[in-house]
Order: sequence, then C-alpha cells, then structure tokens
Amino acid sequence: MRGYSGLMCHWAKIVLLSLIVTLLGCNTLKKVGDDELLLTKNTLYADEEKITDSDIKSLIAQKPNSTVLGYPLRLNLYNLAKDNPDSLFQNWLHRKEKREKRLNNLLSKKQVHRLKESFLVSGASEFLKRIGEPPVIIDTTLTNKSLERLEAYYNSKGYFNNSGAYDIVTGKRKKRAQLAYKITLQKPYIIDTVQKNITSPQLDSIYGITTENSLVKAGEQFDLAKFNQERERLTSLFRNSGVYNFQESSISYDILRDTSLVADDQLMDVQLNIQRPRSANDTSVNNNVYRVNRFKKINIYADYLIGGNPDSLQSVDYDNYTIFYNDELKYRPKALTDAVFFEKDSIYRDLDRIRTYRQITNLNTFRYPNIEFIPDSTQTELTSNIYLAPRPKFSLNLNFDVTHSNIQQVGTAFSATVITRNVFGGAETLNVSARGSIGLLSDASLSDETFTSEIGGDVNITFPRIWFPLNTEKVIPYYMLPQSRFLVGTNFQRNIGLDKQTLNTILSYNWSPNTRLKHTVELLNVEFVRNVNPDNFFNVYQNTYRSLDDISDDFQDDPQYASFFEDTNSIVDPLRLTIPEGTTDFTEAVLNNEIPVSAEQRNEVNSVEERRQRLTENNLIFASNYTFSKNSKTDINDLDFFQYRVKLESAGNLLSLMANVVPYNENDNDQLLVFGVPFSQYFKTEFDFIRHWGIGNSSVLAFRSFMGLAVPYGNSESIPFVRSYFAGGSNDNRAWNAYELGPGSTENINDFNEANFKLAFNLEYRFPIAGDVKGALFADAGNIWNVFDSENNPDAIFSGFSSLEDIALGTGLGLRYDFTYFVFRVDTGFKTYNPAREGSDRWFRGYNLRNAVFNVGINYPF
Repeated sequence: MRGYSGLMCHWAKIVLLSLIVTLLGCNTLKKVGDDELLLTKNTLYADEEKITDSDIKSLIAQKPNSTVLGYPLRLNLYNLAKDNPDSLFQNWLHRKEKREKRLNNLLSKKQVHRLKESFLVSGASEFLKRIGEPPVIIDTTLTNKSLERLEAYYNSKGYFNNSGAYDIVTGKRKKRAQLAYKITLQKPYIIDTVQKNITSPQLDSIYGITTENSLVKAGEQFDLAKFNQERERLTSLFRNSGVYNFQESSISYDILRDTSLVADDQLMDVQLNIQRPRSANDTSVNNNVYRVNRFKKINIYADYLIGGNPDSLQSVDYDNYTIFYNDELKYRPKALTDAVFFEKDSIYRDLDRIRTYRQITNLNTFRYPNIEFIPDSTQTELTSNIYLAPRPKFSLNLNFDVTHSNIQQVGTAFSATVITRNVFGGAETLNVSARGSIGLLSDASLSDETFTSEIGGDVNITFPRIWFPLNTEKVIPYYMLPQSRFLVGTNFQRNIGLDKQTLNTILSYNWSPNTRLKHTVELLNVEFVRNVNPDNFFNVYQNTYRSLDDISDDFQDDPQYASFFEDTNSIVDPLRLTIPEGTTDFTEAVLNNEIPVSAEQRNEVNSVEERRQRLTENNLIFASNYTFSKNSKTDINDLDFFQYRVKLESAGNLLSLMANVVPYNENDNDQLLVFGVPFSQYFKTEFDFIRHWGIGNSSVLAFRSFMGLAVPYGNSESIPFVRSYFAGGSNDNRAWNAYELGPGSTENINDFNEANFKLAFNLEYRFPIAGDVKGALFADAGNIWNVFDSENNPDAIFSGFSSLEDIALGTGLGLRYDFTYFVFRVDTGFKTYNPAREGSDRWFRGYNLRNAVFNVGINYPF
C-alpha cells in the first residue's frame, strides 16, 4: 500500500510539473492577430500629472489581462483551449480510412458521435475558456469610450472645458502596446452664489435652519458629487422633520451660466429648486405642496393575515396605541408598543420608521413587518398601520456533520434545537438544544478507548430588552436593539483527554447604538470544569511524560526504585515509569529529596508536577466581562474597511469579597475553596484590530493584530487552561499546528502548549486567479509567553523588549474557492523564523514541502 501511495504521489508530481511547464511555455500572443495589439498597460495624465487614483482609473473601459504575481495565468489558460475542437476531432477521425468504422464497431455510432461533445474533446476547451481570460486587444472604439468617461468625470469636478486624447505606445516587443490617456483640464469653475426656489413655505423654513450644514457652498469648486450628497442630506432632513412623503426627485439645481464659454473669472451662480410633489400615476405636478405631518392614530395588527377581514378583529387601547388581534391577544401590549417608535401627536421621522423595522425584527417573533401611512384630507395628520405576521410558535433545527482532525480518523456530530417563540407573552425566545458526537481515534496508543464521544445540551432564553431590576431604558433605549440572554448548559467529553465534564451559566446583555457599534456585557459567566479521569494525564501529554521518564532513567536500575517501573520489552527503552503510580511515586520522591537529582532536574520535575496539578485540578470560574466592537464595513461588497474589538474580563472578585462574610475552607496551597474547588481569580484584557484595503481588480490586502493578557492574582497562581492562549493553527500562525508554537523560545515542551500572554500579527494579500478560485500570500507573526504567573522556565517567560526576538514568523500561500455563502480554503505555511532554534538556524530551516504545515479552513481567517 505504501508503494502504491508513493507511486501515485510520484505521478501527481509529474502531472503538476507538466502543467507548470506547459503554462510557462505557453505563448502569450498565441491568439493575437498580426494586425492586433495586446494591451499591456494603461497610464493616465491630467495636466501632465500622473493619476494613480483607482476610482478614476476604473473609468477606463479596457484593462490589461489580469496577472498573478506578474504572470498572465488566466490568459495562458485561455490560450490552452482549442479554437475548433469539433473540427479537429473530425479531422482526426477521418485521417485514417478505417478509424471511424473501427470505433463504431467498438463503441457504437451514437457513442462515437457523442465523443466530440465529451470533456476530453470539447469540454476541456470550454472549461479553459470559462476560467481563463481572452487577450485584451486594443479597440479604439472602447478607447474613445474611455475618453468620454474621463471627460465626463472631470466635467463633474468643475472642469467643464477639459479635453482628452490618447496615444498608443508600442515598444520593442512585438504585438504589444500601452495606452496613454492625456486630459487637459483648463481652469475649474467656482460657485459664486447659491440661490433658492422652494415652493413649500414649511420646507423653506426647515431648510433655513440648517443652511450652515449645506454641502454646496459659495467659494468652493463645483463638484457634482457634493450636489448629489446635498440632495441626499436634504431628503433625509425633510423626511426626519415631518414630511413623510418627500421625494428626492423634487430637488434639482440650475447652473445660471453658460459653462461652454471660457472666461477669466470662471465663476458660476447656482439655484436650488425644490418643487411640489409629483403624482404617483404620471409626471405632472400636484397642486399640493409638501407639509409637515403629525401622527393622529397608530394601529398595530398583532396577528395580521393577508386577505383577512379587519372588521372581525378585536382591539385594545394601550398607551395611545390601538392593538388589533384575533380571538385572544397573545402578546403583552407593552412588548409590542416598545418596538414602535412612532408616538401620537409627534411629527413623522424616517429615523423612527427604520428603528421600528429593526426592533420588530429583533423580537425574532414576527416576519418582516409592513408599515403603512395614510394622510388625512388636510395632508397634515397621519394614521399609521403596522401589520405584524407572526412566525410559527415552534420550530426544529437539525444538524449533522462529518468531521476529521489530527485526533479523529473520522467523526460524526449531530445537534437538535427546539425553538419556542413568545414564551411568556413578551416576545421571548426559548432554545432547548442537545448535541452529541462520536469519532474513531486516529492513534490507538493515545487511549485505552477506541472511540471518542461527547454529549451535551443547554437551555437558552433570549429577552428583547434588558432584563435587570433597575430601569435601563433611558441609558439603553429600545432603538439600540437591547437583548438579554440567560443560558444554562452542560457538556460531557470522553476522549484521549482527561474526560471533562463542564457546567456553565451565562447572563449577558448586548445592544447596538447603530449598525456599526456593539456592546456586550456578560454580567455572570460561571463555568465549572471537572476532570473525570485525572490519572490519564501522562497518557495524554506524552511530551511531558517523556521529559519525566528521561530523568528517571538514571535510577531505573536501582532495586529500591524498581516498583516505579514496568518492563516495555523494548531494546531502546526497556523500562519506563508506570502511569499513574510510578510517575506519582517518582515525583514525590524527587520533590521530598529522597532521590538525589541535580538542581536542574529537580526544577524540571517540579515544573512537570505543577503543570500536572494545574491541568488535572477542577476549575471554578466566576467571571464578568465587557466587549466593545466597531465595524466600518457597509456591506458584503465593501473591500476597504476596519474593525476592532476590545474585551475586559475579571474573575473571582465577587467570591473573594464574600470570603469576608462567609468563611471558606482552604486547601494545602492556602487557596479558598467553594464546594471543595479553588476558584480562579484573574484579570484579562484583549485587543483585536483588522484592516482591509481594496487595491483594485478585486484584490485585497488584509491585516490583523491581536494582543491578549491574563494576569492571575489572589486565589490563583496561573490561568485556567480553558481561558489561556495558544498559538498556531488555521486561524493563527499557519506555519505551526495549533498548540505547537511556544511559549517563548521553547519547542514542543508539552503536547498542548499554552500561556497567559499573546501577540499575533497577520498580513495577507488576496487576489483572484480564475473564476471563483482565489489565491493568497500571507505572513503570520506572533507567539505566546508566560508573565506574572508561576512559570519558572526563563525561555517561556516574557521579560521585556528582548523577548520580542521570540516572535515566530511563518509565510506561505493558499488557495480559496468561493461558494458565495462560504469560502473553502487550503493554506500551506512554512516556518520562516523559528525562535526555538539557535542563531542563524532560526531562519529558513526546513523551508520545504516536507516540513510545511497544511491547514484547511472555512471562510477567511480575518
């Protein structure tokens, strides 16, 4: 089997090498005619100044073929396609007199006819054309179109008398040329005065109050973009000042000068026009003018059915709202009215309409609402009808996944969630879920068990408001979409680890002042971790066991320590410490100075024992935290944005304060115990920053930085394993596997390396390759260290700026396939700078495919 795998790998390398040689040897000009020129570059000059603005250059209709690291990959893939595969197949078929007859006898005439439609004959060429890119041939029609676009753009910036030309620049390379666009701008026009013509007195009054905020101002250069922005500003201003039906099309501007004439002053007068509302049926102007509207009545239809008879509905008045319902009102009136931001006798505001839509959706009880506004005969008062269509009371979600990891050969995971809406009549949502998984171990030596298993479940209830004894509405109003969540869950894990049982409880709040900001407060985050099988520690953490067993080798031949060891029937290591009796007895003997070891060996044994105790002790974490996040991304197509997240967490302080009132028991390490378990006490802070730059042609430069620090104090000397940091993996430093990097300059001290201080920096260049296939080049830097805790290994401790030389660097490349809803990615990382090595050996050692780390992930890492 190994020989077969090696043979397949050998052939795969040959095929890959052949493809690379074919692409590199491909003639870029293969499909460029003798009288045609391949466009290689565009340059743009405005008054002899070179323009690099990507938005302006995007106006050019013809762009050179895309490249990957300077190589025209998609063009050469297109060139590999055959132009007439059907004709070539027919020529081959009839090249020999009896070939067609023999194939007909072998396959049948119908199957031979289908051969020309097969992937090998025509399908491969069609596929190459689809993912490839035809050569961009200079087309003067498109070139003139580009000039028209550029002239129109500079017209919009006030250069009304600009003119453009282009040059086709040929070089020494045949059939290739560059295009140089040259725009002569002339003097720009300056706004001299801004006049107004507003037909509605009420709009004129509103406009007059905010004149200083106008984006179109006297003395500034004409800019059409500012005129459009001003129209949007005025539309928003009027709609939020009571004019519910204001139309942006009612706003226009007149330029009171002939801009085709060149003059010395280049000054222009501008007139703002705001006309009457237009009819919905035609373009004629109504006699009515725009007026400010106030709410006369607000109706809420709590269980609206399309086509239903509104006369059969019952109603109830609550706090100046009228709620209509069928048979029985299933919701508390306040839960409905709190989601509506219109108030009786108040003026209409478009902002209140948007907030009402958002909050009703946030209730998670109704489908997207329909809001109707009906004016009265005076056109000054409104009746608002809000139609709410409820979602099903119950729903069921089922999930099933097949997984694979370095621990499991194969695994299956399943979950089921029952969702109950409007549990207590206040639009609360109850989620009851159960989950489980089972998998086959990849290495039977890791455990006595063959399979891993996990089972758990939780109860989660969400309130569409802040659930707190004090009234928080003034501080966190409902338009901020407040939510409270209370969760109780448990999980039992049986695998190669210590078989953990986890109980957790969370009481959290979150709210969003706008679509870009979010606050989250976990007032209560309680987690209890119980290690069911602590005696299995040295079976799991093999590196830790080997370091202890290596020290014991000096004493394995001494008869008085024979009970510590077992016979392995191995020539290399005939005796080893038994688990757990031998490891426990040997450790105790060393730490009690019953076995003569060196000071270095004793420190190593002490470090192993401290780690064993920390990872096998049960943990009680009683924490609170606050997270603030901001995201400037406008939509999924926004390639230029930033986001950051700040988190502060504190654990154990409340329990520590209660010790002054309620006496706690203590263990041998003077730690206070709650229910027989020492509670964790620490302070933790994190900062995460991400920045994306769109650099044209759908390429993106992405950067991320992360810093996290957790400081134990009081009742703890170290951070619980579940709250510590690790380095490596598909979303971190991709040149190392998860938990493999660090801490500091150490290497593989433990099987799962972790620490309480982390720095990480990632830079990734993402670019399109062909169709939905994209590529990436990345550099990942960072590491973890111990600081302010019980660690005594100097190589693992952060001691100042000098420790920054322990920052590891991994570089590599990746492929991504965009499935629209998610991105599947494969990354290959190489250890470029490895702090675990010495001197010059830190750089580029093992920089080859044999030592590369392959990562598979879903969606981008940042």
